Amino acid sequence: MRFPIRPTVPSLPSGRRLAAAAATAAACAVAFAGPASAHVSVNPDTAEQGGYATIAFKVPNERDNASTVKLEVTFPAGHPLTSVMPQPVPGWDVDVTRTKLEKPLESHGRRIEEVPSKITWTETGGGIEPGTFQQFPVSVGQLPEDVDRLVFKAVQTYDNDEVVRWIEEPVEGEEEPESPAPVLELAPPADGEDGHGSAGTGDAEKAAGSAESSGDAEKAAASGESSGTTDTTARVLAVVGIAAGAGGIALGVLAGRRRPTA
Repeated sequence: MRFPIRPTVPSLPSGRRLAAAAATAAACAVAFAGPASAHVSVNPDTAEQGGYATIAFKVPNERDNASTVKLEVTFPAGHPLTSVMPQPVPGWDVDVTRTKLEKPLESHGRRIEEVPSKITWTETGGGIEPGTFQQFPVSVGQLPEDVDRLVFKAVQTYDNDEVVRWIEEPVEGEEEPESPAPVLELAPPADGEDGHGSAGTGDAEKAAGSAESSGDAEKAAASGESSGTTDTTARVLAVVGIAAGAGGIALGVLAGRRRPTA
């Protein structure tokens, strides 16, 4: 009696099956995580309370068929910053909007009646194309000492007139909102540091440290020059010795080849 032969289905070894499943899961995770993480953000995202910092607003292009042509960043009204200086970015015009304060501030002996409240960057050379990002650096200060974060609301405009508002404030312990606003976390100054950026003892100590570092650098440079001179001399002597040895060997070979004539 013959039994029907059942065709066998080739199967991957268990290790390969696990690897394939892991790769598929990873690809899915990246596919789903990509759009959620691509939003306007602050880089770096942490600075010291009471000090000054240079930050950059990082703007990725999330569209495949449009370029970003404008970025507007609004500064928190509840914690005005007396100093906001954008760094020029090639291909972009920058405009700083200033707002008059209801209650003037005192900063480094000066009376401040108006502060920067918004920065607008407008492209002049093509904008942020699909698949790319752009950073917009800004020097900011004096950062507040009584809060642990600053929230900057940003509006991103594309050349197809689409507007994306990154204005939702993230809440600790909750899921990230769909359109989160850029956030700068503020931490207490490190022990022993001034952190205020004032033109006082802190700056004097920094200047002294800088001068001292310059002195050390000059000594190191002089030492390097001396070391370099000694090393060069040693190399010259070594080359001369090698050349002399090679000459001696050549003379010996020639002498061996000469034979007395009859």
